[in-house]
Amino acid sequence: MAATAKKDGFVSGDQDYVSDDSSLYGSPSPNSLATLAPLPLPKTYWSTHPQTLSSTSTSTSTSTSTSTSTPSTTKPLFNPYANLLHARQLSESIPSFLARLPPLTTPSSTYGPWLYIANPYSPSRLTDSDWATFTTSGRSILSSLSAQLATSPPRQQLSRLRSSAEKSLLAAARESRCTSGKWMLFPAERDVPRVWEGVAMGTGRGELGVSAKVATRDEEDEEGRKGKPRLVCVYTKDFGDRVDVRRVVEGLVGRGLVEGGMGRAVYYKCDAYTHLGISAGNEWGLKASMYSSKEILSGK
Repeated sequence: MAATAKKDGFVSGDQDYVSDDSSLYGSPSPNSLATLAPLPLPKTYWSTHPQTLSSTSTSTSTSTSTSTSTPSTTKPLFNPYANLLHARQLSESIPSFLARLPPLTTPSSTYGPWLYIANPYSPSRLTDSDWATFTTSGRSILSSLSAQLATSPPRQQLSRLRSSAEKSLLAAARESRCTSGKWMLFPAERDVPRVWEGVAMGTGRGELGVSAKVATRDEEDEEGRKGKPRLVCVYTKDFGDRVDVRRVVEGLVGRGLVEGGMGRAVYYKCDAYTHLGISAGNEWGLKASMYSSKEILSGK
């Protein structure tokens, strides 16, 4: 089902509106900047953790911490998108980044399909994810499921086969350290600047997930895409960490970017499924998303 714009700026529809979604840190890009000095520390910190950081230089070191909302007192700021033109740099303020790359007018032909911003305070690095190994394992699992489905098993067995495949896929993702996932928002085109600003501010200040991205303007399909929603993804480190997944969606609700209560839901999808091309209506009959905001917020 295609996503449909609503009068209030929210959108409901297919959670796999953009099926060629890239990984959390994206792909290497030739659009790079010269090395830039890090951004001075912001004036606003987490209200429950008012510590200061001991350094403001970037780092590529890894961390085993599971929290994305608490800054480390020893780790330096980290930007996985350092020197990339299509991402926020630590030498620029978040408002400057938003002014430099407004998603409604930034062309994909120059900057690629996505604009990125990272949470520079997150202890999570996710740079050791082994996507090649996971993709091989995942395709093997799906191939086996396809063979089983080809035998036309009874409905009761179908459910068991799919459930077993889903568990195997998520286990393979965890074994390969490919645990990132994202909340997917589909703001109406006119509402993209407001939504992306809220997401970027929350992410850059360390108040949401580990990273976020928004779709750029596609000039090749400008007429066909005119007025249609844009995809905004807000990433978390671990799809299995429901506490953190809930914390992030609550932050989006609190910012007026997602409807709470019985309002229209948004969906959370693990990157493992994205890499395998598992989208809505897939040939295996697997559920493409892991959670909806309604079930997470209600504690189900």
